[in-house]
Amino acid sequence: MEVWHLTPPSIHGIESVAADAEAWGFDGLALTDSQNQSPDTYVALTLAARATSTLKLGPGVTNALTRHPAVTAGAIASLQEASDGRAMLGIGRGDSSLFNIGHKPVGLAAFEAYLRDVQIYLSGGTLDAEGYDSTLKWLPNSKQGKVPLDVAATGPKVIAIGARHAERVSFSVGAEPERVSWAMAHVRETLGPDAKLPEMGLYLNVCVDDDVERAAEMARGWVGIFAHFTGMPGATRNRVRQSDHLTFDRLGDYDKPRHGRPDAAHAQALPQEFIERFAVIGPPSVCVEKLKALRDLGVHRIMITFPRTDQFGDAARHATERFARDVLPEIRQ
Repeated sequence: MEVWHLTPPSIHGIESVAADAEAWGFDGLALTDSQNQSPDTYVALTLAARATSTLKLGPGVTNALTRHPAVTAGAIASLQEASDGRAMLGIGRGDSSLFNIGHKPVGLAAFEAYLRDVQIYLSGGTLDAEGYDSTLKWLPNSKQGKVPLDVAATGPKVIAIGARHAERVSFSVGAEPERVSWAMAHVRETLGPDAKLPEMGLYLNVCVDDDVERAAEMARGWVGIFAHFTGMPGATRNRVRQSDHLTFDRLGDYDKPRHGRPDAAHAQALPQEFIERFAVIGPPSVCVEKLKALRDLGVHRIMITFPRTDQFGDAARHATERFARDVLPEIRQ
């Protein structure tokens, strides 16, 4: 099971973040892509590529609106060249990147069409663009393989779209094995018993701390982001506990100006007990047990958010270091 560090991009300091992730033993570094919240993710990923030699890299996640499919494919293929084959393309329907410019998440049909076009470009194919043969003309000179596409999904329709069009599907459904098992089973049901399955991963919020209440407070902001995908109006709540519906209802009233902050109204409304189940928090032994259970379900990859240093300073860095020292070696075994 691959273990990735997911964090917002930066221009000053991203080389250090990437070098630390590689030294600590992470398999990859994923950077969010939200133009109003953070600097450009592809610039930051290129800087990270220059500072590392084995760390895999990619957006976690980009969206299907702010860039034309050819622009997205060209950007990630360029990163593939710059990193000597270490790139992946994480993509979703869009959240903060879109509400910050007045848009809702991309519709299902448009999202599926976008994935199809991106895959054609990345595979060296040609699209008919109003009678013009549109292709990445420089790509045949590349010395690297095709960039894998990883679709971020929560509901059954997006999971099915990802299963049909991507090499990887990563679920944002929390850490409870029952819900993760449902998402994985839905991929299998979508493709049928004889089909080749995509690799399946998870987006997870993790905080290693002996004080569970303190860990919950440091994870609260990130949990608010990931859990609100299930709480969005119209979202399907498959395998959600009856007792959690009220929590997801509250997340539907999302405090957009405080996106990702633990003091946001929606984040403050999250019960401690919910955070403990949706996220992976607490002492190393607890985190190891929960992550091993997910690994044993057949999860190929986990994309982990840790407490943010711009919010919690040294305590956040200490929590990440404890994961690398006390948890990561255990789940490797």
